[in-house]
Amino acid sequence: MELDTIPKLLARNSKLYSDRVALREKDLGIWQRTTWDEYWDHVCYFALGIKKLGLEKGDKLSILGDNCREWLYADLATQSSSAVTVGIYPTDVASQVRYILENSESSFIVAKDQEQVDKILEVKDSLPRLKKIIVVDMKGLRRYRDTMVISFKDVESLGFEINTKEPHLFEQMVNETRPDDPAIIVYTSGTTGQPKGAMITHKNMIAMIRGLAEVLNFRYTDSFVSALPLCHIAERMFSLIFPMWAGCAVNFAESVATLQEDLSEISPTAFLNVPRIWEKMHSNVMIKVQDSIFFKRWIFSAMFPIGMKVSELKLKKRPIPLHWKALYGMAYLLLFRPLRNHLGLLDARIFVSGAAPLSPDLMRFYHAIGVPVRECYGMTEMSGISFVPRDGEIKIGGVGKPIPGVEIKLAEDGEILQRGDSVFAGYYGAPEATREVVIDGWLHTGDVGELDDDGHLKITDRKKDIIITAGGKNIAPSELENSLKFSPYIKEAIVIGDRRKYVSCLIQIELENVAYWAQNNRIAYTNYKSLATHPEVRKLIQAEVGKTNSNFAQVEKIKKFVILDKELDQDDEELTATMKVKRANIEKKFKDLIESMY
Repeated sequence: MELDTIPKLLARNSKLYSDRVALREKDLGIWQRTTWDEYWDHVCYFALGIKKLGLEKGDKLSILGDNCREWLYADLATQSSSAVTVGIYPTDVASQVRYILENSESSFIVAKDQEQVDKILEVKDSLPRLKKIIVVDMKGLRRYRDTMVISFKDVESLGFEINTKEPHLFEQMVNETRPDDPAIIVYTSGTTGQPKGAMITHKNMIAMIRGLAEVLNFRYTDSFVSALPLCHIAERMFSLIFPMWAGCAVNFAESVATLQEDLSEISPTAFLNVPRIWEKMHSNVMIKVQDSIFFKRWIFSAMFPIGMKVSELKLKKRPIPLHWKALYGMAYLLLFRPLRNHLGLLDARIFVSGAAPLSPDLMRFYHAIGVPVRECYGMTEMSGISFVPRDGEIKIGGVGKPIPGVEIKLAEDGEILQRGDSVFAGYYGAPEATREVVIDGWLHTGDVGELDDDGHLKITDRKKDIIITAGGKNIAPSELENSLKFSPYIKEAIVIGDRRKYVSCLIQIELENVAYWAQNNRIAYTNYKSLATHPEVRKLIQAEVGKTNSNFAQVEKIKKFVILDKELDQDDEELTATMKVKRANIEKKFKDLIESMY
């Protein structure tokens, strides 16, 4: 059997790694294990169950809920049925859920719990194609009388009965999956307008992971942590595609809020996350250092520069003198090893940041403490990652070379164009939008970049986000924003300046850290707004803006800023589900505030 689809990889793993742990999920404080054998059985029973309920080849099944084992069972069962899985963010409101169910023409939906079921029931009358609502956790649903609702376990029971009568049916279904068939639809984050459903085939995913595996060298003994929403392509890679390829284990974090504790318990060998999580972890470390006793603060201030010096030599590929090696060994024992252990990354060997640009200062910090994070570049339309630095080729601000199987060229305006088998099959139900981004086989990414002498790519910014000041100067806002967000006191920064006479900025403070600072400085406040509008907090943020300005040319410096008196929120259409700023919405919503700075 040729391993050209994701379900066929599952079939191989169930035989090759049968009693090895494939999944772990915490239940009532105890990590529950699922072997590859058990993984196969769950997928088999659910696939046969939904087939009995009427799922046919090419149909769409949506999944709505937080990450869990059943999410992956349903995903693989759908793919094994030659149908298509559609992920929906668990934070989406009812109207957003309705849009995706309607746009994708889904006939089935798997919902995690009562909260998600209520969203579906609120809009189901406007969804004539919807046949069944399959629920993982039936708690609170005992009195629901809707005939569309059925439990996940009941579907598996249906499949178990069929498998007893026809034990080879599921294996036959898996063998019939084809590489060119769409396997998943991933909706873009929707920073500009309504999200579009990117159709990704088995061939796309296999091409991507085959190339990436040559760079990152995955092993069957590796262990990953699942924390980002599974409907996002980045988490789909680390929780589904990579483990299917290499046979690694996936551990479900209880939530993003408990990620630090879960990492400490799991101690994964690979960790991929978005910049916001890397920023949060750095912020927590710096606040704890400030709060520690004098001796620990002295250790940090004495040892950290050693890490910075050695990491700088490594990044520049220069030999490390013997005395610096000795000093680093001491610093590792006294500071860096305990710090990595605290972060839950002591056993990790692969560190990747993706989905948005990572601050160069943040990269230097992690490299200094012995966490050599590398920045990758990819997008949903490329089935995930398409650029990542190889070992020994990590550069600050660069995303490396294309993985094997991906071609690149830059357009005259610097736009990055990509070509290869991992280029998606198109936007579902939107052929015109597809033709706008895929021209003669080349995917027009909308990102602007430049190549250095070694062929390494540096992302400048989104093409549509480049600021051209009234004086004609081109400014990449992400560089300023990332520099600001390196501060433990700044959570979000939105740089303004297009066609303006100078650059300004909207800033959202990091509530937890600024509140801690306020308490230490005996500053009274009652809520976020009272804290954000306090004159002393403005002075604090003014100092942080000054640090950023010192690293930029005069025309790029932030002349004025405003601290937002509310936290940006997904429900208010200010952030995407992956915590990216919806820049156009922000500029429209805070138009008067922006104008006041000019």
